[in-house]
Amino acid sequence: MLNRKKMTKADIVAKISEKLGMEKGDVQATVETFMEEVKTSLESGDNVYLRGFGSFVVKTRAEKTGRNISKNTTIKIPAHNIPAFKPARIFVDGVKTNVEVK
Repeated sequence: MLNRKKMTKADIVAKISEKLGMEKGDVQATVETFMEEVKTSLESGDNVYLRGFGSFVVKTRAEKTGRNISKNTTIKIPAHNIPAFKPARIFVDGVKTNVEVK
């Protein structure tokens, strides 16, 4: 089994800081602002498109019937929106060719 590394926001900030020669505090503020803008856009119902990377989109889930197993009853799950990320084709192709399959 492969042991895949996990990258955190702090790791991203450190890498960008090192690559660009910028202060970590400035990079941290930029990354935080970027994430806040994506979140604000999606909460307003606007999708965010980043060419060559992917799209942050609002997806609508239809109403469906579910089960409450502990009470053995059916419940209605109302229609709702969720945030989603759809990677660009070039991004997907890069992962397919460069990441070893488990």
